[in-house]
Amino acid sequence: MRERPETGSGHRIRAALLAYLPPLLLFLLVGAFWEWIVHARNIPRFLLPAPSVIALRIVTDWQNLLSNAGATLLAASSGFLIGTAAAVISGIVFVYSRTVERAFFPWAIIVKTVPILAIAPLLTIWLGFGIAPKIAVAAIACFFPTLVNVTRGLRSLERSVIDFMTIIHASKADVIRHARLYAALPYLFSAMKITVGMSVIGAIVAEFTGANQGIGTIIVNAGYRQDAVMLFSAIIVTSMATIALFYIVVLVERRALFWPGADIDQ
Repeated sequence: MRERPETGSGHRIRAALLAYLPPLLLFLLVGAFWEWIVHARNIPRFLLPAPSVIALRIVTDWQNLLSNAGATLLAASSGFLIGTAAAVISGIVFVYSRTVERAFFPWAIIVKTVPILAIAPLLTIWLGFGIAPKIAVAAIACFFPTLVNVTRGLRSLERSVIDFMTIIHASKADVIRHARLYAALPYLFSAMKITVGMSVIGAIVAEFTGANQGIGTIIVNAGYRQDAVMLFSAIIVTSMATIALFYIVVLVERRALFWPGADIDQ
């Protein structure tokens, strides 16, 4: 008796299970072990709260956590987009002007090497306690890795393509729009999948130095009160939000890299 060929929907379900079931099972196993060890060792709540206690706190204070997470994600997303756009523009300029690259690239390295914790207080002093310093820190956190990847991607265009564009008298703008940007897209998305998390970290660090709203303020206040349950709740909510941003980037990447062999991560 012949086996029925697997349908398209059945194949997708099976692929989704193979992709997401192992990490989900591991997550549940870690949570169960965590719950067991807390109760077995009678660990005080202020040292290590059980997952069930943290989950209850998230459910109880979901409005507070959600509103503050939204403020942090707004700043992080804005900084992520600004930092990425600035890096792409800078990369294009560097490709066509080695002089500009030699002049400004060391400054980009300096900005990268200065700790965010040192930059954030200054930006808070200069820009105030609103959303502006959080956006600025998030943009700075994203800028350098994206700049390096995009510049490399723009220069990865094959010589034969450049020669062809020269033969047809294409302008520099046409070469950028129709060739170099496509060559750089896989490198850009590789950087974005890293920097999207860095933007959230940058926004939270900026909130540590002074903010009226955000996950960073919850973490600071909970730390002062030694409220470990709220600390873990804020960390979990932030992690879930960051994972969601990561998969948004992955989804956009799948739509943007539509030609065969475009994904350099495969």
